Amino acid sequence: MTADPRPPTADRAPDTAACVHDRIYRTLRARIMHGEVAPGQALTLRGVGKEFGVSMTPAREAVQRLAAEGALTFSLSGRVSTPALSNDRIEELATLRAMLEPELASRALPRAHFALIERLEAINEGVSRMVARQDATGYIRMNLEFHRTLYLRAQSPAILALTETVWLQLGPTMRALYGRLQRTEPPRNHRLILAALKAGDDPGLRLAVRTDVTQGLRMLKG
Repeated sequence: MTADPRPPTADRAPDTAACVHDRIYRTLRARIMHGEVAPGQALTLRGVGKEFGVSMTPAREAVQRLAAEGALTFSLSGRVSTPALSNDRIEELATLRAMLEPELASRALPRAHFALIERLEAINEGVSRMVARQDATGYIRMNLEFHRTLYLRAQSPAILALTETVWLQLGPTMRALYGRLQRTEPPRNHRLILAALKAGDDPGLRLAVRTDVTQGLRMLKG
């Protein structure tokens, strides 16, 4: 076998830089999606860099990547913040959820075997625990895990990627919604989703998912 003529560090530096950028991006992305950052909350590149112990370059790259996904916005002054969504924007994103997620659920239905349903029931118990603790970010995280676990069975990565981008843009707003709803029990529609999966009921599943993903969001308008 011919030895690689490149020096050992030739590939490591770019890989390391990519890993640093990706770590920052994924951490911030999860925080925003799970509502750990409030609507309109400002971030600074200096603050991001300090938190992760990195230079401004990977911090800037991660923030720009999130801005491209609509999770952050840049003002003319260079201020970076999560978007405070208008009523029209909330309605638009709710409409996207109503289009994308019932389709994912429907595509997952033929592959919804007992093991998946049992997994979803266990996750829903986790949702109940978060509601009992009044843990808003934990609730959002477990709720999205419930939906993502189902949608992964659809084997439709492009539709799922679009859906997760919508979740990302809605994360801070979902935190505000949780406070307004003051939940004391898990979403009723989760039980309807599980019942439809068990029955192989495609129309019922589409309706339960559509209601679950839009009902609360539209309460924010006004």
